[in-house]
Amino acid sequence: MTTASDLRSGKTHRDENFPVASWIIHPRHRALILAFYNFVRIADDISDHASLQPQEKLDLLDQLEDGLFGRRDDQPEATTLRLALTERSMAPKHAQDLLGAFRLDITKLRYENWDELIHYCSLSAMPVGRFMLDVHGEDRSTWVASDAICAALQINNHLQDCGKDYRSLKRVYLPRDTMEACGASVEQLALDRAPAPLLACIHKLAQRTETLLRDGRHLGAEVRDLRLSLEISVIQTYAERIVRMLQQRDPLSERVHLSKLQFATYSLAALLAGLLRRGSGRAAVSRTASGA
Repeated sequence: MTTASDLRSGKTHRDENFPVASWIIHPRHRALILAFYNFVRIADDISDHASLQPQEKLDLLDQLEDGLFGRRDDQPEATTLRLALTERSMAPKHAQDLLGAFRLDITKLRYENWDELIHYCSLSAMPVGRFMLDVHGEDRSTWVASDAICAALQINNHLQDCGKDYRSLKRVYLPRDTMEACGASVEQLALDRAPAPLLACIHKLAQRTETLLRDGRHLGAEVRDLRLSLEISVIQTYAERIVRMLQQRDPLSERVHLSKLQFATYSLAALLAGLLRRGSGRAAVSRTASGA
């Protein structure tokens, strides 16, 4: 019998466009975060698999969910995550929501408008941020800003890969109404270079995504954990750089990713900026307390 593990693509957390359980995060959290990532990675590989039929993919995702809830033990990544969550007294809700997103990837290939896309992000991206916040014991009031950042990260990825998603999987995450308003068509996503209407659509969506990043900009200052705050600063910096590139470049014909040198440079800058913000914030609190 084929298991989910048999379909692993080979992609790891080191291949992502953003840090996953990086050295910034406290070591005590990394095993759980990697267990979560490995579970999600396999589910993603299943939904993107080229030779599986839709029902086969859905059945395999059901097997992962059964393993996540302890109804079977033949899915190693699901069992590992379940045990890691149990050890921390955490529910599997966020991982379950992500399975819902992968089911949508299989059954829903078009999005009518921005609201439908944000709903998809509420399953595909927002649970990741909420999971990280829960791992660190942060207050749920931080979820709003986190949701905005995570949705922006997801849409950035959709815009970066819009040509590949269409050519390989026939998926189109660009909202239909925005494409029509710009005079773009789905078929243009198969071209080697985006025509002016499609490029206008991509740039317009990138501008809207930048607004999401602004909405979440205060998240790093809201969380209590210093390491998580710095990780957020790094991720936010990456996302801001990518969204600016998406407002200027053609992802069908140009590279819209950060180089390793850019990753390192922006990471250092973000860490320093995050430390300065935390220091300034604490100094302000101290002055206020002294004046009281």
